[in-house]
Amino acid sequence: MLARQRQAAILEMIRQRGGVRVSQLVSRFGVSDMTIRRDLEVLAERGLVDKVHGGATLVGPGPGDEPGFAAKSLRQRAEKRAIAERAAALVEPGMAVALSAGTTTAALATLLADVRGLTVVTNSIPVCEALHQHPGADQTVVLTGGIRTPSDALTGPVAEAAISALNVDVLFLGVHGMSPRTGFTTPNLLEAGTDRCLVGAARRLVVLADHTKWETIGMATIAPLSEADVLVTDAGLPEEARDQLAGQVGELIVVGVD
Repeated sequence: MLARQRQAAILEMIRQRGGVRVSQLVSRFGVSDMTIRRDLEVLAERGLVDKVHGGATLVGPGPGDEPGFAAKSLRQRAEKRAIAERAAALVEPGMAVALSAGTTTAALATLLADVRGLTVVTNSIPVCEALHQHPGADQTVVLTGGIRTPSDALTGPVAEAAISALNVDVLFLGVHGMSPRTGFTTPNLLEAGTDRCLVGAARRLVVLADHTKWETIGMATIAPLSEADVLVTDAGLPEEARDQLAGQVGELIVVGVD
């Protein structure tokens, strides 16, 4: 296969899946890791894909574009892990917590598997699966029903009715974007409504957002910045953004990334 043909096939895979890993492409095309990385570099230079750690995703999402869970899981993996580790320190045995959909909240779920007596409410299929894979911590996991979105969230009237009947100590909310003008946002209108119900069910709101979410704007606002009791982000956030956020959220926690 010629390089141009392989690059066209790679681009089609990324369009279908939202993102791919280098290892997947090496296996699919039977070429070296270096060859695949050169192909991705060519596609990135043409403005067709975004190179990320370990792979590539579709380029340039707009306010209404929603990457799939698999695509988002390739982005800022180290930052999300660090944020999740810090967020896990806010959870105590016996608490009732809610986790929204998102790759950072899914990373947090894997760290909560051993917390005793925890009740977890979630509209995220990956969060539920992460906790299901590590049973035995005397936990209760409540998964809402609803309409499934590209980010593997369950949304809509069924999900909102289930959430509205519950009360939790803290909500860990993953977001698509955040800015002073639009607050915390998502590109999915159904997911925005479900997330608002989660916010309303929680005594405390903790937002998990890596630095790339700053000044990224989704179509629908979930909550203003001032509604967050805690925002956990990473050290890649610019100083100017930190100053603005510190003046609006209850507490800004910035974590280092190894």
